[in-house]
Amino acid sequence: MKITLKLYATLGERLPPGAYENAAQIDVAPDVTLNDIIDRYKVPRELAHLVLINGLFTCEEDRDRPGTLSEGDTLAIWPPVAGG
Repeated sequence: MKITLKLYATLGERLPPGAYENAAQIDVAPDVTLNDIIDRYKVPRELAHLVLINGLFTCEEDRDRPGTLSEGDTLAIWPPVAGG
């Protein structure tokens, strides 16, 4: 199935070729976990700080649960934010 993967800030460089404006359409299996996708795109798990499916936060404990994504979903990932 196809979903949209969005990687923000420094994570954007990990998107596949052809990505546009921090987003790429990717194919995933129906039983994929969020951590499978995080690992597939070589995002260090400690940098996957804010993970949203269609704008809804997903906690770390739920990221290994298969079947959380559906066709057309958007998975967005942000690293920790620093500054001051």
